[in-house]
Amino acid sequence: MRHFGHIPAASRARLFHQEPAEFTADSPASTLAVALGATLYSPATRPRLADDVRKQAARGVVSMVLCLEDSIADGDVEAAEANLVHHFRLLAEADGDVPLLFIRVREARQITDLVARLGDTVRLLSGFVLPKFTEARGRAFLEALTAAETACGRRLFAMPVLESPELLHLETRAGTLAGIAATVEKYRDRVLALRLGVTDFCSAYGLRRSPDMTAYDVQLVAHVIADVVNVLGRSDGTGFTITGPVWEYFRLGERMFKPQLRRSPFLEGRAEDLRTALIEHDLDGLLREIELDRANGLLGKTCIHPTHVVPVHALSVVSHEEFSDAQDILRPERGGGGVMRSAYTNKMNEVKPHRAWAERTLLRAEVFGVAKEDVGFVDLLTAGLAG
Repeated sequence: MRHFGHIPAASRARLFHQEPAEFTADSPASTLAVALGATLYSPATRPRLADDVRKQAARGVVSMVLCLEDSIADGDVEAAEANLVHHFRLLAEADGDVPLLFIRVREARQITDLVARLGDTVRLLSGFVLPKFTEARGRAFLEALTAAETACGRRLFAMPVLESPELLHLETRAGTLAGIAATVEKYRDRVLALRLGVTDFCSAYGLRRSPDMTAYDVQLVAHVIADVVNVLGRSDGTGFTITGPVWEYFRLGERMFKPQLRRSPFLEGRAEDLRTALIEHDLDGLLREIELDRANGLLGKTCIHPTHVVPVHALSVVSHEEFSDAQDILRPERGGGGVMRSAYTNKMNEVKPHRAWAERTLLRAEVFGVAKEDVGFVDLLTAGLAG
């Protein structure tokens, strides 16, 4: 699979200075953690689940979570598990690739039980999403994952979700973060990424952000994100990939504030129509939140609607300017440090302070590609939506 693999090869050649690289479920964890992109969630109760998975893969989705937790009713868990096992069998019997598939469980015991019930179709499974992760809950989940991995003989990843009240509340945050850090460090080889459960954070205070506001406009949430990245997202080799929070909106509604999308990037051709469509579907706020995610150290995003996938991926492509800067900073002859004017002559690149940024940028360039010099996110959005 590859990002933008659903668009014609000729279109990719027109858009990319360096095309996104291919990867598989067996690629190194460092590659997969960056490649997750827009991780699309789906309730495991869907009656045509296998068809849904294949359809989304054909539209450019490369990672999905099949959910047995908050997206389904408590009384539907047993039926959802059976439905999931059935549709894994259908996926295994059909031709064609599937995205990276993860199962979001409620309890640790479900991990070993589901792996046993999946049988040989477990080869389609990349891992499990672990909800409300704390040191106490997380240990049981990760022990179950280790046992399941041994039983099936296949590498399985964990994606803990950081969403517990203990993490939100100021008086318990530092201790909770320290406990989480110690737990995931012990199982570092199995932890692919950490996911943020911002909806649960808001729920603890009876809050819900509007489509005109990003997670960073809700100060309670913004402070938690900052602290999570501070402890768990460091670039010194101790950190993990941390993914952006879910964007809840996908329907037309009455707007209170003026649109956040500037007109200038959309002035050519039919791009103004695209701008209007994005605004009407409340996706201008999503685009701004994606930019803020990256500025705050997050990569990828939890998505609950297919229309969110292409915007996340389009804004994950490395610009030609970013790529040029990163390459300059990492040239072997720059190993001793120093400072130089960028090739675009609009900034100074300092080798030592910007090295970690440059390394991360080139990892993103590998899986999302590098846009040509005259290609912007509007071009990528248009091509991605057209398929």
